[in-house]
Amino acid sequence: MQFVHLKRRTFITLLGGTAAWPIAARAQQAKLPTIGFLGESTPVAQSERTAAFVQRLRELGWTEGRTVAIEYRWAEGRSERFAEIATELVRLKVDVIVTSSTPAVIAAKQATSVIPIVFAIAADPVGTGLVASLARPGGNVTGLSIQSTDLAAKRLAILREVVPHLRRLAIMANVGNPASALEIGEVQAAARALGLEVATLEIRRAEDIAPAFEAIEGRADALYIPTEPLVLTNRVRINTMALGARLPTIYSGREYVESAGLMSYGPNRPDLFRRAGDIADKILRGAKPGDIPVEQRPNSISSST
Repeated sequence: MQFVHLKRRTFITLLGGTAAWPIAARAQQAKLPTIGFLGESTPVAQSERTAAFVQRLRELGWTEGRTVAIEYRWAEGRSERFAEIATELVRLKVDVIVTSSTPAVIAAKQATSVIPIVFAIAADPVGTGLVASLARPGGNVTGLSIQSTDLAAKRLAILREVVPHLRRLAIMANVGNPASALEIGEVQAAARALGLEVATLEIRRAEDIAPAFEAIEGRADALYIPTEPLVLTNRVRINTMALGARLPTIYSGREYVESAGLMSYGPNRPDLFRRAGDIADKILRGAKPGDIPVEQRPNSISSST
């Protein structure tokens, strides 16, 4: 009988262990809160921004792979990919989508009215229809605004100080980006007020960049470039051609100066992604994006040496 008793206890122990194993396995496999990261450019071009975002999440208690999952997708400066990526992230049922640039936010907003969307950078979120107002965004979208259109005149004033002989200004912009279209109008108005001649060069694809430079050869003293995904992805090519054409350039972000652009006036973009980490944290902890005011960030001047 002693033998039978031992076997029964062993059997019960084994049975208990077998029953407990799936529970433990399920606990380990429980779905982590998931952030869908829609990168409008490439991993290399956005490395500083992504690192700032992930670092801020870590400081707030979200460790990638342990307490939060991040699904990265990269559009490589091709705006036609935004809708495809946004749809994929919705299909994955992520808890929040983080992105930047107006076209990417629009694509995400069209893909879902339920999943919260955080934009780290948007030039004019009210003017482009991303949010109802800065104080009360409403809906499922919020983030950080750089109010780029308000800064066009300031950039031209700075450019004129550096290039005192400036008479003819070229604007190279992706007209398919609503934010760039708004900024073009601001630049043209500011240029007219300064008595400058303006030539606007429209680009929509990387293949349009070289012909644009050919079109302005000998017709401009400086180049103003609204920054957005296509420009960010091709910034080295653009600056190489600008240097070859001896055209001083002005942008809105320091990364363009680090890629041989002459100067920039705009916000610290890694800092914007850091702040996007704060907003994502609030949403993951239960806040509604429509109740989180859109932040406006300060700007600074950067120049090449």
